[in-house]
Amino acid sequence: MATAKTTAPERTAGARSRPASAARPKPRVAPPRAQAVAAPRASLVGAAYEAIRRRILDNVYPPGHHALEGVIADELGISRTPVREALIRLAHEGLVEVVPRHGMRVLPVSPVDMEEIYVVLAALESAAADLLARRRPSDAELKPLVDATRDMTRALRADDREAWAAADERFHQGLVELAGNRTLVDAVARLWDRAHRARMFTLRLRPKPVNSTQEHLAMLERIRAGDAAGAVEVNRSHRERASRELLAIFERYRFVQL
Repeated sequence: MATAKTTAPERTAGARSRPASAARPKPRVAPPRAQAVAAPRASLVGAAYEAIRRRILDNVYPPGHHALEGVIADELGISRTPVREALIRLAHEGLVEVVPRHGMRVLPVSPVDMEEIYVVLAALESAAADLLARRRPSDAELKPLVDATRDMTRALRADDREAWAAADERFHQGLVELAGNRTLVDAVARLWDRAHRARMFTLRLRPKPVNSTQEHLAMLERIRAGDAAGAVEVNRSHRERASRELLAIFERYRFVQL
């Protein structure tokens, strides 16, 4: 007796067929809204940080200056949230104090602060000079330092102290960056802003920076020659002399803080 040929599987009454693609639902993917929102927010925080920091360094917000978050936000044309996050970052860097419900206060720099900052800067920059000299950098690598010393010399001839200060900063930043140690760069950056404020405030109260320019040239020659010990000694002497000059200004003009 012949058996019946099986055709399709039997289905229960009322059951509906599904396409194969529907048998295994695809995992749901979260919309990229969070990422899209995070990028502009980070950008706003960064913009607020740079704007507030620049106002502090240029003494638009002088030491002791108080400002509410809402006032700063209105000045910058943004909401209070990125301003709050920017202020927290600036507080970690020692530039401001965040005052709950009262915004922020720009922290002053005292003679003790400057003495401590210069001791640490001297050690960190000496480490950078040592690393760079031992590597025997090429003339191409040293070009930023060469250009900075050239501009310092030109600024002295023109008696342009602002141009001299800008070239001086480029030299010191270039020195640290060329050392090739990211941790060293970050450590110097945490001190640089406070030192910059004091230096710019006293720029025209200090002697004409002839000695400083000569010391930069001497350091550059030691680095080019691979004389690590000599480069370290020149840098240390340079920072110690600059610290003495700055502290003398605090004392002479009876500045308690800057």
